[in-house]
Amino acid sequence: MHGWIDGFQTSIEYIERNLSGTLDIEDIAKEAALSPFYYQRIFGALCGMTVGEYIRARRMTMAAQELVSSDFKVIDIALKYGYDSPDSFTKAFQRFHGITPTQARESGANLRSFAPLHIRISLEGGNMLDYKIVEKAPFTLVGLKRRFSAETSYKEIPEFWKEWTSDMKGLKGMFGVCSDMDGKTFDYWIADLYLPWEDIPAGCETIQIPGGRWALFPCRGPLPDSLQKVNTQIWSEWLPSLQGYTLAGNYSLEFYLPPAKDPAETVSYICLPLKKI
Repeated sequence: MHGWIDGFQTSIEYIERNLSGTLDIEDIAKEAALSPFYYQRIFGALCGMTVGEYIRARRMTMAAQELVSSDFKVIDIALKYGYDSPDSFTKAFQRFHGITPTQARESGANLRSFAPLHIRISLEGGNMLDYKIVEKAPFTLVGLKRRFSAETSYKEIPEFWKEWTSDMKGLKGMFGVCSDMDGKTFDYWIADLYLPWEDIPAGCETIQIPGGRWALFPCRGPLPDSLQKVNTQIWSEWLPSLQGYTLAGNYSLEFYLPPAKDPAETVSYICLPLKKI
């Protein structure tokens, strides 16, 4: 477990060393020996924010310190922390600190500071997390696909589901699928099992999911709270202690059983591909 956490902390330190340079999610994730997609999922679960939000908060903190402790021009500080113009820098600075860079140099100006993260896993009592590892043959899904940014997907994917609910396109919505993850963007599918003898609904496509080992995590209770709770446990508790396996593939699934009459009895699954190490 400590090796995994150490690797993640190394990625945080890499971010800190490069706040005034170019930061690419592929390079950051490589420091933790994770794919960019999984790195961002884990970062969000552990830290409560996206990687981009963390970088912006740290850059705004450092920029404010330089403004009040040096005579550097605002444009020079803006360029140092990745902003192409004083206007874009001023807008970002004002959103974070509530004042402009010029006002920050006035005596008594109130500024905000966001300290560097330090990743630690503390044991505060056992939390039960049910799961099983199974072998699955390849299977094909059919569904609606949309491309999302990893930065904004948590807000935008629920809206995608709401749109689908108003015009279900002949789908039951049995699966939610993340695929083709390049670190910054990925495809998200609302999908069902593909049945070759049935027509593909208008606007839908098919996707083949490779066979292999899967970890299946049951989520019991009303959606989306039950999924979010288990998802956080997976990334913050289960994965750091995982032995003998590592995450595989650039895809993951959510599987939804039909809703129960009592929402507390609703069951869904988070499904992650694995490979032995």
